[in-house]
Amino acid sequence: MRIRNILKAGVVAAAFAMISAPAQAAGSGVHVGTLECHVQEGWGHVIASNRDMDCVFKPVDGGTEHYTGELSRYGIDLGYTSDATLIWGVIAPASDLATGALEGDYGGASAQATVGVGLGANVLIGGLDRSIALQPVSVEGNTGLAVAAGVGVITLRQG
Repeated sequence: MRIRNILKAGVVAAAFAMISAPAQAAGSGVHVGTLECHVQEGWGHVIASNRDMDCVFKPVDGGTEHYTGELSRYGIDLGYTSDATLIWGVIAPASDLATGALEGDYGGASAQATVGVGLGANVLIGGLDRSIALQPVSVEGNTGLAVAAGVGVITLRQG
C-alpha cells in the first residue's frame, strides 16, 4: 500500500510541474505551425501504455516535416482505444525553427475518458532544449472503452 501511495504522489508532482511549464513556454513563444499525429490503437495497462505514432509538422511558412514517435502514459491507463488523431499547435522561442527541431522527448499531464467516442487532452513540452510547447488544438477523437490519467510522454524522431 505504501508503494502505491508513493507512486501516486510522484505522478501528481510530475504532472503539476509539467502543467506549469507549457504555460510559461507558450506565453513567451511564437506559434510556428501544427503537428498532426496518427496514434495507433491499443490496450492500456494499469501503470503504463505505449502507442506508436506517425506525425507531420506543418510550419506556418509552408512545407512539411515527417516524424515517427511513441506516445507513453504513466499512471492509470485502463481499457482499449482505437486509433486516434492528435493535433497540437507548436510554440517555439523564435519563428526561425530549424529543420528537425521538434525531434526529442516531450512530457506533460495527460487525461482521457472514452466510452464510445472519447476526448482527451495532452499538453506537452520538450524538443530543442525543452523550449518547444505542444498545445492541444484538436483533442483525441477515438472510440473504445478506457480511462487514463497521469503523465504523458512522447518521443519524436525525424524520418
